[in-house]
Amino acid sequence: MSLPALADALRAHGGTVATLVTTTPEADALAETPPRLAARGPRVSSRAAEYELLLEMILEGSLLHYGAPRVVRVEDPDLALLLGDQLYALGLSRLAELGDLEAVGELADLISLLAQARAAHDAPLADAIWEAGATAIGWGRTPEHEAAKALARAGDRAAVAALLQCARRDPADPQ
Repeated sequence: MSLPALADALRAHGGTVATLVTTTPEADALAETPPRLAARGPRVSSRAAEYELLLEMILEGSLLHYGAPRVVRVEDPDLALLLGDQLYALGLSRLAELGDLEAVGELADLISLLAQARAAHDAPLADAIWEAGATAIGWGRTPEHEAAKALARAGDRAAVAALLQCARRDPADPQ
């Protein structure tokens, strides 16, 4: 559901990004993604589809910045950077409309930590940041997650393991 919904939303948004949406997104429709992980959480369950879509926008924005986007195809790296910023803004504005200040704060942390990890060319850390951030959005922040983010900010190699431990905690355990 995620990538077709993302493609439809970007086409409906219009502008340059709409002209660059692929007709068939190239990704496994059953793959576990951070947006799908967050959408399963009890914090967002009443608006799961909205959260999944806005997080897909932010994820696609980060992939335009740092990797291989799944829905938007663009050859010009400068345009990719600008469109990535636009998708960050689209996703965050949708989140702001939902009034979820905790998730806004979590995404601000996620985006800044992701930029730090990518600048250090640390893909495992970037993946752990996304997974732990999605868990925090779906299930709520924990002191352990805040401590793991502090490790990441400090450049501590233990951050990956700490973030993944937070991400893979028992969702039934509120901690």
